[in-house]
Amino acid sequence: MSPPYVVELSEVTKVYGGQVPALRGVNLTIGTGELLAIVGPSGSGKSTLLNLVGTLDRPTAGTVRIDGFDVAELSDRELSALRGRTLGFIFQQFHLAPGVSALDNVADGLLYTGVPIKVRRERAAAALERVGLGHRLGHKPNQMSGGEQQRVAVARAVAGDPPLILADEPTGNLDSAAGAEVLGVLRDLHAAGNTIAIITHDMEIAEWCPRRVRVRDGLIVEDEGDGAGRPAEITKGART
Repeated sequence: MSPPYVVELSEVTKVYGGQVPALRGVNLTIGTGELLAIVGPSGSGKSTLLNLVGTLDRPTAGTVRIDGFDVAELSDRELSALRGRTLGFIFQQFHLAPGVSALDNVADGLLYTGVPIKVRRERAAAALERVGLGHRLGHKPNQMSGGEQQRVAVARAVAGDPPLILADEPTGNLDSAAGAEVLGVLRDLHAAGNTIAIITHDMEIAEWCPRRVRVRDGLIVEDEGDGAGRPAEITKGART
């Protein structure tokens, strides 16, 4: 049976350089099917929180459980395996291989799953169809708009059907129209049952999410809304 929470942080502290506290006793749970924003200014601790939830770093103290597993009890190899099957990442930078088709950019994200290339490409095609790019399978990054490239990155994140998608400033490099397009894709993925956490400093994106976790000075200072609810309407032309 699946654990009740995809993410469980209990009294989590992260200290850098032996003295600089980036997080100070953070408690956070993210349930299956939620859509939430983790929001805060630069230096608030939200990037450190992303690294811990994404198993890219380990806490100095406290407990981080991802999909029921305590990351402190896992070896580096086990942690990599957990990351590969549990997490999908979307970044501000698209990180697409130039000169490689959209289909293979997504399929290559499944390279370490151990499935044959034919299956990887089938899953990649299905993921691109989900984000509205079924007609762009053979297009390379330089043949696509910024919004389309970010949707390829979203497809890569969801192709392995991970329980949790982490989106770090996913509209940061896009104009308002392309940003709204990407938020629309994330809205549809959430409606289909995906769990999505968006890390952002943008209050408009935060207000769009049904749940908002505000971080300041290494602490969660506010947690409001219902992550299982529907996101707000996307206002065309609004800054994203």
